[in-house]
Amino acid sequence: MNNKKKGIRVATWNIHGCVGSDGRHDIERIGEVIKRIAPDVAAFQEVDTRRKSEQQTDTYGYLRSQVGLHGHEAWSISGADGDYGQMLASRFKLDKRKVYDISIPGREKRKVMEACVRLPTGAVVRVISTHLGVRRAERRRQAALLREIVDSDLSTPMMLLGDLNEWSRRGAAWSLFSGIFDDYTAHASFPARFPVLALDRILVRPGGTVVRSWIDRQAYPSSDHLPVVADLAFR
Repeated sequence: MNNKKKGIRVATWNIHGCVGSDGRHDIERIGEVIKRIAPDVAAFQEVDTRRKSEQQTDTYGYLRSQVGLHGHEAWSISGADGDYGQMLASRFKLDKRKVYDISIPGREKRKVMEACVRLPTGAVVRVISTHLGVRRAERRRQAALLREIVDSDLSTPMMLLGDLNEWSRRGAAWSLFSGIFDDYTAHASFPARFPVLALDRILVRPGGTVVRSWIDRQAYPSSDHLPVVADLAFR
């Protein structure tokens, strides 16, 4: 699976705090999947540094190191015992890093991460990543805020990675982004053992960028979601 063609490989994965379908917390099992996928840029949701592993205590540093030297984080919960939220990891330097708060009062805090990567071809690509809420009304408001972030620069090639928690083409996120992103994945990624819902997505602008995409079915013991992977070729 790690035979890359010309271009870059990106992935998005809700790692469920490194707790697998067997209830076991195992960060190295997550790392093995990342090594097999071999992404150049990866977005991870439900990253939990509060739960210490017998194998590895620096969860953020460990996950980032499986992809590359560069990282970006957006924590929804922070305390003396650690952090919980999402992160980006990249083989390429992440410039213009930003974090936006799209939380809805009374609901779990949600963030959006943004950065720019310069690819070996010279192309500059915006990378946006998020994890939307589980309630429809909540997602509708969050998607509207996310659309404002996306619309701030439509001239630069862009990819949106994350767990959108959207299982219907009539959902709030799709109605807002259907005219913006020309290419997108549609693989069922949840629940991991028998996936039926395409909650995790890679959306890309401009069109004709996705060379191929897939889910890693071998990863089902590692989390309750499967990772979604795509090979992209930005002109």
